[in-house]
Amino acid sequence: MKKLILSAAIVLGTLSAQAGTVLVKNPMVQTVTQDEYKEVDAVPAAIKTALDNAYPGVKLEKAYVNDKKEYKIDIVVRDVKSTIYTDAQGNILKK
Repeated sequence: MKKLILSAAIVLGTLSAQAGTVLVKNPMVQTVTQDEYKEVDAVPAAIKTALDNAYPGVKLEKAYVNDKKEYKIDIVVRDVKSTIYTDAQGNILKK
């Protein structure tokens, strides 16, 4: 009987030793930086032309620019609001 109790204590002791907390460091954590956009009153003519060609009947609501001269433009096309990103030459950027 003593051997049975001793065996059970050893088994439970080894099982509880395996149930410790494991600390895992994740090297895949990414930091996302957001470019600061400042509101502007007007956009270059190249952007207006590119948007007119890409989206007939487009209306520009607001425009913002960052330090890289990338524009974030809020537009309305047929009562649908969208945000478009372009560079100063009017090339549409994917973001």
